[in-house]
Amino acid sequence: MKKACFLIAALSLLLSCCGEGLPPFPEVGEPYAITRGPQDHLLASYFGINAWSPDGRYMAVLETDFTGRLPEVTDTAVVALVDLSDSCRFIPISKTVSWNFQEAAMFHWLPWEDGLCVFNDMREGKFVSVLLNWKSGEERILPRPVSAVDPSGEWALSINYARLRLCRPDYGYAGDGQDALLGEVWPEDDGLWLLNLKSGEERLILSVAQTRDMMPEITSEDGLAYFCHTIISPDASKVFFLARTVQNFRAQMAAKGFVYQWDTVSFTIHTDGTDLRRCFPDGWKGSHFNWKDSETLAVTARWGGGQSWAHTVFKVGEEDKVRHLAPGIMDWDGHCVFSPNGQFLSSEGYWNKDGYRSWVLLRLEDEALVSLGSFLVPEKYKEQYSRCDLHARWRPDGKQMAFNSVHEGSRQVYLRDVKWK
Repeated sequence: MKKACFLIAALSLLLSCCGEGLPPFPEVGEPYAITRGPQDHLLASYFGINAWSPDGRYMAVLETDFTGRLPEVTDTAVVALVDLSDSCRFIPISKTVSWNFQEAAMFHWLPWEDGLCVFNDMREGKFVSVLLNWKSGEERILPRPVSAVDPSGEWALSINYARLRLCRPDYGYAGDGQDALLGEVWPEDDGLWLLNLKSGEERLILSVAQTRDMMPEITSEDGLAYFCHTIISPDASKVFFLARTVQNFRAQMAAKGFVYQWDTVSFTIHTDGTDLRRCFPDGWKGSHFNWKDSETLAVTARWGGGQSWAHTVFKVGEEDKVRHLAPGIMDWDGHCVFSPNGQFLSSEGYWNKDGYRSWVLLRLEDEALVSLGSFLVPEKYKEQYSRCDLHARWRPDGKQMAFNSVHEGSRQVYLRDVKWK
């Protein structure tokens, strides 16, 4: 990591004397907190997801009073807004017990009605999504939690968060809110659900069983296959998602209390359930991801099926033309997010041996980079399930970036102003 940071710094210096005719790097300002203690706060959704209200005035966050462990079904988080136009006034709008420290409550703004948003919760013992107009207080409940929402706010995806809690506890939800289908290795009636948030219509577009022939074989008697990490393309025509297989599920649970070994395949599929495609050859896996446009993706993967992570870019249907970004410099697993103009890629990864997270901005045209800083992670925030990843995202107009951080001693939400030249 020190070598990579040195190379990034050297490239940053060179940018002042090269790159003529290329899009200039934006000026990214210093971070400033928009939440404060004594409670901890985090952005209310996973990395890359827009947290700003359609008018740019409010930021969606969660508030919690503990760290160092998994949230349990008795742990309620406050769903709140930060008013950026009124001295970062904190406005609680609801509560939820269906949340975690990585994806929060998967809060999304729904632009088709003023004040409307959606987030996950448990109601009457079931995992649901709550459509809330925070200005009027009106609520509507849909019987499945959301895992992704398209930019128009009309379509959403849903997966099995109870099964996810067993296989990846830091991303699932506590409680008995869904049937985890533990008796089924390859469920035929569960998988990737498409929801219409306006009408409430839902349908299964891909079962876990339908991916069996494209996944690593499960040879143990107590294996499991499951879906996780979904994102819808900007035009709502396609979905990227991860599918995983687990060998010896019960043995792993008995040994450590959680699953610690799995195989991953990266997939795309059309939202009508057609054209299921693998993104990479065997062994490349997949971790973090973002759509650049409705054809192009960035995904961190194990380049060549080896041990080294790489930032990759490719087009759906041209998976044999995968581009390896900044080889030897960005060979790590980062939360990659395209700038709204599609010219740059932001990525921040995990802490190094000195406890710092590095954050970089890459210009796609020539793969030049600048450093966006390093952020200290205190020991109390290194616990696996309650860790604080930066999980950056851009404001839709590109004029700000938001992220979570603990570099000042507690988990808070930060903004950085961005000026384009």
